[in-house]
Amino acid sequence: MISIYDTKRILFELKWGIDIRRDKLEIIRNILLICKKGDATKTKIVYQANLNFKTAGIYLDWLIKHDLVNREENSFKVTPKGVELLSNLQDVTLFLNGI
Repeated sequence: MISIYDTKRILFELKWGIDIRRDKLEIIRNILLICKKGDATKTKIVYQANLNFKTAGIYLDWLIKHDLVNREENSFKVTPKGVELLSNLQDVTLFLNGI
């Protein structure tokens, strides 16, 4: 049985010829935004970024490895390098949405 989400996605793709799944950069941008707001636990990131725990863990590990996010006790914080990347990603998003 096809879910309502799948039906909407299929209709959107047929109308616009665009796949509406998020790409990696959009997921990274979402996680950085959540971490920038503060008090970003893994559970909060999972729910607000609409990810599962395994996927969130993979992205968080990558962000930590590349010094974009730091883990402090039970929460994640954006580093200055992460803030710079977030700003650049937001600029690109605004540009692409204007096309």
